[in-house]
Amino acid sequence: MRIDVLTLFPAMFTGPLTESILRRAQDDKLMKIDIHDLRKWALGKYKQIDDSPYGGGAGMVMRVDVLSAAIEEISGGLRITDNGKKGSKSEIRNPKAHRIYFSPRGKKLTQTRVEQLAKKDHLLLLCGHYEGVDQRVIDGWIDEEISIGNYVLTGGELPAMVLIDAVARQLPGVLGKEASAHEESFSKALDRKKEYPHYTRPEEFRGMKVPDVLLGGHHKKIEQWRKEQLR
Repeated sequence: MRIDVLTLFPAMFTGPLTESILRRAQDDKLMKIDIHDLRKWALGKYKQIDDSPYGGGAGMVMRVDVLSAAIEEISGGLRITDNGKKGSKSEIRNPKAHRIYFSPRGKKLTQTRVEQLAKKDHLLLLCGHYEGVDQRVIDGWIDEEISIGNYVLTGGELPAMVLIDAVARQLPGVLGKEASAHEESFSKALDRKKEYPHYTRPEEFRGMKVPDVLLGGHHKKIEQWRKEQLR
């Protein structure tokens, strides 16, 4: 899988994407992640990326001419709509990536959607900032808006990291043992419920003991106990 990220703050991704499982996934060529600084497409002497909103209001809005140029160069393809008229159709010209913008207005990210996104070959993630982006960017160059929760963050960088981490876990070979991703919280195998508790050595610690059923070696009883613990 290839993932491209468009952001004003590329340094924010250094730690999360260069450690642990995500680093190994890239080293093993299981996924390719490229972080692109939006300032590359900034305009004029002062490298302008945003501007004040039409109609007034606080904050700044990221410009459509800057973001469209970045998206087209990285992913290719412009989604054309007939101005939202009844019966109008949407056409994708030479699409090369599924393009996502992180927004409180987007659909909430779920494990089901993560599994669907993991099947795509190429994702482009647009990280907004300030008061967001010109609506024309969303209308013309974005395939899907996603939210990671009912709260507001300073930008789309943290949601992008969350999505990358969640999607990476679904890619074959990333976790080593395929069962690790098959039976975890919110997976289809667990009926989209939270995972059962886990225990390891020591068997007893400060009066707290491992449940007896896990010590007996009876696999059917263990499986039944785990099903009962799902929430």
